[in-house]
Amino acid sequence: MRRLTVFNLVTLDGYFAGRNGDISWHNVDEEFQDLAIKASNSGNTLLFGRVTYELMTNFWPTPEAIKTDPIVAEGMNRSEKIVFSRTMDKVDWINTRLVKGDMIAEVRKLKQGSGKDLTILGSGSIVSQLAQEGLIDEYNILLNPVAIGKGKTMFEGIKKKLDLKLTATRTFGNGNILLTYILPVK
Repeated sequence: MRRLTVFNLVTLDGYFAGRNGDISWHNVDEEFQDLAIKASNSGNTLLFGRVTYELMTNFWPTPEAIKTDPIVAEGMNRSEKIVFSRTMDKVDWINTRLVKGDMIAEVRKLKQGSGKDLTILGSGSIVSQLAQEGLIDEYNILLNPVAIGKGKTMFEGIKKKLDLKLTATRTFGNGNILLTYILPVK
């Protein structure tokens, strides 16, 4: 069975994206870069919603990304990617397929299949929907020491409480804290 993990950067006031999708507050450094290299080269299948897919595809396949961050760019471009969107008609990024149908059923099927694990980057609307179904095995939240006042949470719209269990923490030199949570088996 494949595991589904989430990796998101979050502000102290709980937002993974600011007004109009702003992520300029991301507090990243060399320690984060090491984490990004490991994540992007894990071989996991990456899951995106439309908004995050558009953000990612506008950067990672570009010559600028390959020049400024070649290791992460290579991993992102090489990885299998799945985009969940009811409004898109096609995807252009290499190794990417579009799923327009029932996301919950597709993720259940993916988890039951064989292969590398699954990772959601960003994509708050997907996180909230899959969290409600109990399909996310692990949440990796990189807490940034910044407050932005308004934005979007990755759990926006959930209807039932998620009782998560903290399994690991890691403090970074720049003040970021990586929090790892699981949904305990009942």
